[in-house]
Amino acid sequence: MDWHPLTEEEVYDELGTSREGLSSDEARRRLETEGPNRHEVEGGVSPLSVLADQYRSALIWLLIVAAGVMYSVGHLVDAVVIVIIVVLITAFGFVQDYKAEKSIAALKEMSAPSAVVRRDGTKSEISAHEVVPGDLVYFSSGDVVPADVRLVEVNNLRTEEAALTGESTGVTKETGTVAEGTPLAERTNMAYKDTAVARGSGVGVVVETGDDTEVGRIARSLEEADERDTPFQAEMDHLGKLIAVGVVGVVGVIAVTELVIGDTPPLDVFLTAVAVAVSAVPEGLPAVVTLSLALGARRMASRNALVRRLPIVEALGSVDTICTDKTGTLTEGEMTVKRLYADGETVEVTGSGYSTDGDLLVKGERIEPDRYDELFRCALLCNNADASSDSDYVGDPTEIALLVASQKAGFGLEETRDAYPRRGEIEFDSTRKRMTTVHRTPDDRRVAYMKGAPETVLDRCDRELVDGEVRELTDERRDEIAETNERFAGDALRVMGFAYRDGVPDGAEDATADSETADEVESGMVFLGLQGMYDPPRPEVREAVDGCHDAGIRVIMVTGDNAVTAGAVAEEVGIDTDRVVTGSELDSMDDDELYEVVAEANVFARTTPEHKVRILQALQATDHTVAMTGDGVNDAPAVKNADVGVSMGIRGTDVTEQASDIVLLDDNFATIRDSVREGRRIFDNVRKFVNYLLSGNGGEVTMIFSGTMLGFGLVITPIQILWINLVTDGIPAVTLGVDPEAEDIMDRPPRSPDEGVITDRMVFSIVGIAVFMAACILPLFYIHRHDTQLARTVVFTSFVCFEIVRIQAIRHRYGLGVTSNPWLIAAVAVALALQMVVLYTPVAVFFDVTPLGLEHWGRIGVSLAAFIALMAVFVKVQDRFFDKY
Repeated sequence: MDWHPLTEEEVYDELGTSREGLSSDEARRRLETEGPNRHEVEGGVSPLSVLADQYRSALIWLLIVAAGVMYSVGHLVDAVVIVIIVVLITAFGFVQDYKAEKSIAALKEMSAPSAVVRRDGTKSEISAHEVVPGDLVYFSSGDVVPADVRLVEVNNLRTEEAALTGESTGVTKETGTVAEGTPLAERTNMAYKDTAVARGSGVGVVVETGDDTEVGRIARSLEEADERDTPFQAEMDHLGKLIAVGVVGVVGVIAVTELVIGDTPPLDVFLTAVAVAVSAVPEGLPAVVTLSLALGARRMASRNALVRRLPIVEALGSVDTICTDKTGTLTEGEMTVKRLYADGETVEVTGSGYSTDGDLLVKGERIEPDRYDELFRCALLCNNADASSDSDYVGDPTEIALLVASQKAGFGLEETRDAYPRRGEIEFDSTRKRMTTVHRTPDDRRVAYMKGAPETVLDRCDRELVDGEVRELTDERRDEIAETNERFAGDALRVMGFAYRDGVPDGAEDATADSETADEVESGMVFLGLQGMYDPPRPEVREAVDGCHDAGIRVIMVTGDNAVTAGAVAEEVGIDTDRVVTGSELDSMDDDELYEVVAEANVFARTTPEHKVRILQALQATDHTVAMTGDGVNDAPAVKNADVGVSMGIRGTDVTEQASDIVLLDDNFATIRDSVREGRRIFDNVRKFVNYLLSGNGGEVTMIFSGTMLGFGLVITPIQILWINLVTDGIPAVTLGVDPEAEDIMDRPPRSPDEGVITDRMVFSIVGIAVFMAACILPLFYIHRHDTQLARTVVFTSFVCFEIVRIQAIRHRYGLGVTSNPWLIAAVAVALALQMVVLYTPVAVFFDVTPLGLEHWGRIGVSLAAFIALMAVFVKVQDRFFDKY
């Protein structure tokens, strides 16, 4: 349906709604009828497609061909067993992949943007997926429009619609009707799902959701995270190609040896080739890697760090520099006005948090607040925060603090805003560092109210209000106000200045930040005073900063606050303050000078988003791996280009969130530290099971190849190898993914970004383990060579026992004891129990094994003891010639 030609009332009538929005009950009913506000591609994971993916593996088809060959030559039991194992392998892969996909889908659901709607007559914040037709939605600069809406109120609203229409410039929006047949790009009274609000604010009634939106019709979702292989997967793909070349080489040598030199039947050569292929390919590795990353990401989400892209887990271990905001990240983010300066006096304000209980004190004596009415009125009107109830606020923490202070002074929110209706807004941005609103007074005058950085507000003033009279703002008074601002900032207060102008010029209602009218409106202002807000450092941040320093990670504060406040807070949380650099200083530096500054300065104050980008680029140019935090829409470029982009889940904008790799659900710096810790743990565990699986497969290949070259023939059958790979390798490998962290995980330096999963030490470990396993097991085959079935059974069982012992050899260097992972103990117990089932029950016929006696177990024990002794020496050799990690 075309909504743009309809009047506002016609839209309400068509949708059965009003300017008060929907009731909660009606919204719930419509959600059930219309479905969630998301695209079909976001809706879920197809189990059938995940199952089909399991049969894309070349190894699976090799096994199917082998089963066919076995059946055709009369080896029915072998054929059936291979088919059963193929089913088990694919089922195992399906379960892991499906869990991983569901985990990723759950993370995407958690990262869905929020929306502010009016329901039951009050504003509330909900998931954008719960928005329904007829909802009244509110959005402002930095938000993403949650659905297709017909606009009913705008304040300098401009949206970026390039993703939908291809228009590279923003579109200015307005209310009213638009002629029928107007092209999509020119429907100025509409805002569309997934387009970003570039400036201003607006209110709209939702007309379409989900696949019925314009972006839904072209099946394109800007919310959907990029689908790409992780670096682990890329490395595994490369490894797979190397293994394939190696398999061809080994099989070629064996074939020539057996067929040309020896007299081995072709079927046996074929079985040997299958055994080599099966033993060489770590079939479970990609699934285990993906599952481990996905489950690790879910664990991070439970700790308030929402990973939006799995590859970032690798980068977390390499981060050596964290650039963090101050407000809400290092501090509590719940500001309280503690001090005023007006009429030449400093006033203390009591109370804490968002409670409206509190008094104004001068030299300890309670005073009436009415002499500061104009200051409080300015703070309440030039403010976009709102209250959904007496104690529940929606908006920026700074604006909420100002709102609460005005309510302490006796100003009613709705009464004041109704008496002074807003007629225009010149929006805040990081360059102007101020915001101005235009209002109609009760006696029908036009007045402008301004708030912003004190120095910026002072620059726009030529008078001040003292004892209710407007007086000239002298240079002496300017210096006094500036000194007061410095004093407030030195006490770690965030300070804002306030001013007003009576009788604003024509066109003020439509003024924008970059217009001449705005400059005229914001000149000749009357200074009202200062308000200083305290935002205490989070109690856990000092320990988190110290933990980062211990882990070799440098912490840099990048804030818009002034240098004095920034330095005071930095000192409280343990960030070095030997040098504090301001944005104006950055502007005067060329790149070479900046490279030198970022090498030593840890506090940057009065910065803009453009400064953030320069600081980031300078750090990256000097070979640092950087995590960068951001919340405003203009922070998106820095967050997007950081090695790890971190957005704020509470106060952050939707645009920045979509540009980020990680969303902090609690906006807490300590969560960044915990994310690095969890990322390092996940990476360690990936390395463990890569080492475990590849060394096991290497041992199988070495043993088969060596046995063939020594004339033993096939020392272990393909079916037995498949069982080892599926049970002895697969089950414990999954539990390695939940291994606890090493004690020194945050005491070691960051990993080099050029360092992959497989290191020189791991290659040495894989080769050494493979050789020692073959050297200890092959003599057992030789001892029992007169009974091939018994000899293979001993080799088969020995390999299972060796595999289990090998786990602890790999975990040893991480300082983990045998009992540190209960899941691993359970997995080992299950693997051993299943091996006993294979040996001592009727299923033995399917694996061509015979029951072992105490004598055979004794020989296996001796061989295992030799392997343990060799591994003990081998680990010491590794520790001597290679780095620990």
